[in-house]
Amino acid sequence: MTPEIAIIGGTGFTQPRHFQKTGAQQVETPHGAPSSDLVLGSLFGRPVAFLPRHGDPHRIPPHKVNYRANLWALKSIGIRQVLAIAAVGGITPEMQPSRLVLPDQIIDYTYGRSQTFFEDGLESVVHIDFSEPYSRSGRDTLLEAARKADVPLVSRGVYGCTQGPRLETPAEIARMERDGCDLVGMTGMPEACLAREIGLDYVCLAVVANWAAGKSQGEILLEEIHANIDAGMQDLFTILESWLEET
Repeated sequence: MTPEIAIIGGTGFTQPRHFQKTGAQQVETPHGAPSSDLVLGSLFGRPVAFLPRHGDPHRIPPHKVNYRANLWALKSIGIRQVLAIAAVGGITPEMQPSRLVLPDQIIDYTYGRSQTFFEDGLESVVHIDFSEPYSRSGRDTLLEAARKADVPLVSRGVYGCTQGPRLETPAEIARMERDGCDLVGMTGMPEACLAREIGLDYVCLAVVANWAAGKSQGEILLEEIHANIDAGMQDLFTILESWLEET
């Protein structure tokens, strides 16, 4: 059965637990190669396509991900709904490490990334509405799934997307907080706007991996990041099971 749902996995979600692989599909796109072959299989009994955003193994930095190829490849095999998993840093007090968050807005601080499918050979300029960067129906369904599974899920947040691959300075995080950002990540854009352009129902489920720079004492340690991601993933899979039952 051809899947209509795809999960894009970020840091800590390269090889998802409970996923039963049945095959893989190599897709050529007009925009180059995706991060990897599309992995086909089932998750909690539902047909799902899986794409590791950073490749498998995890080797592609955020600013080098071919976001256009990834989304075009998913659309080309019949995917209609995309759940993007992202590891992020917490800025505001509610966004504590290991917490799960469903962002509802985004601010783009990236540069030099291919931001649109609408560049060449156009009969007229195309502007998409981006008032709601994430699918309202998709967010509502995930919130209901979390409620039924009795798993805490922060229902809103502003995702600030930085260039990477380095982490931010405390001064940059302070500026982002003044701008209204609750979370900081490196892959939210242009993934969200490209999904909108190509007609995919797109939503992000973020796992807070660490406090952002300047929000805690000492350096940000990779060991702590991985421990927080692992803790958040326990609840994430519980939500996924409930979500796939309803979607």
